[in-house]
Amino acid sequence: MNSLRASNRNGSRRPIGVDLFAGAGGMSLGFEQAGIEVAAAVEIDPIHCAVHEYNFPLCTTICADGSKIGADEIRRAANLKNSQVDVVFGGAPCQGFSMIGKRALDDPRNRLLLEFVRLTVELDAKYFVFENVKGLTIGKHRQLLDELIDAFHSHGYQVRLPYRVLNAADFGVPQDRRRLFLIGAKKGLRLPEYPAGHELSRTTVWEAIGDLPDVDEYPELTESDVLDKARFGKASPFARILRGLNVDKSDFSHPRIWESKRLTSSLRTEHTALSQGRFRDTKPGKVEPVSRFHKLDPNGICNTIRAGTGSDKGAFTSPRPVHPFSARCITVREAARLHSYPDWFRLHATKWHGFRQVGNSVPPLLARAVASQLIQAMGLTPCRPEGAIELGDEALLYMNMSDAARYYSVAGDVVGRRLRNSETTGNLQLALTLA
Repeated sequence: MNSLRASNRNGSRRPIGVDLFAGAGGMSLGFEQAGIEVAAAVEIDPIHCAVHEYNFPLCTTICADGSKIGADEIRRAANLKNSQVDVVFGGAPCQGFSMIGKRALDDPRNRLLLEFVRLTVELDAKYFVFENVKGLTIGKHRQLLDELIDAFHSHGYQVRLPYRVLNAADFGVPQDRRRLFLIGAKKGLRLPEYPAGHELSRTTVWEAIGDLPDVDEYPELTESDVLDKARFGKASPFARILRGLNVDKSDFSHPRIWESKRLTSSLRTEHTALSQGRFRDTKPGKVEPVSRFHKLDPNGICNTIRAGTGSDKGAFTSPRPVHPFSARCITVREAARLHSYPDWFRLHATKWHGFRQVGNSVPPLLARAVASQLIQAMGLTPCRPEGAIELGDEALLYMNMSDAARYYSVAGDVVGRRLRNSETTGNLQLALTLA
């Protein structure tokens, strides 16, 4: 842990953060970019954990149920010992909205909200950032939020009110994505503000993905999500930063060692001729009437990218946006660009898991804006780490659920699966055809 707490030559230090319900790591990345050292990330889904471990090799990824883990276990796993945890952040799943005859947080399906409070208190964090869906602020669901705020108050935390629903599009993300944020601090500490967005300086769809290679020109991408020699186009300033061609002066994350000319997370979708014809006939910015897929306007922003569901909830694949010029759905890499992930950040090799990881995550640029407010409230000057780091083992990106569960020594049925017969083999080709 000494390396995490070490000051840079200018005397600045990197505060320590813990990500709860981390998913693939959108908030982890945004907080790291703001200058926070993410020491541990807790996530129940083994597939998400594997991807998180690949992208964050200095962070301890803990595959565990957030309701069944304690602060001592997190500290031991991450070798935190008695180090001060500066901030706990994350978005607990919130599914039980029936409030007839009982308090909202008494519903066992909503207990994860209380677990977020419990772990924040047990870790003795100075600050917390809670994020969730906008719907938590509406109608009867608001009771959950009010009880969550009361729980923090009762444990000695002050909360910045009113809470805010922030649109990622106002923070440079080319996507209309609105998320609730709740920021708090121990009583006596300076309470951070919510960041102010800039609606007039939005990034467009084409600025985000216009330089990416046309995957239809590469038949090999029907069998692999990686292309070592691809033809990139002229990149916008936004895309140049995500490709690592320009320096982002507001990014204080660990530089990753990677090959910028390599195209990843780009497995193709092979549509029928009929579907392709319907996609071509749909005007940009409109919805294709049969599939209900939204065709992207190159000069606008993307609609909200959503995740699919596991088999426990119907194994639905959420509608994926249609490319503005090609008669196909966008790739996982294009979705990642529209979410503000840099190109070094890899998602799972299958389209289904990859889109699920993008759709479930907070865009890094939005998370960075929120985390930067914490750095300011702490009175710190963000500092860049010295030296670049290697990414993890690529095998982590190709695990099926059974592989990942064995890797983390957890049960293989902790989350819903899409198709159970995909778990009977580790063969990549089978996994790709099922995605």
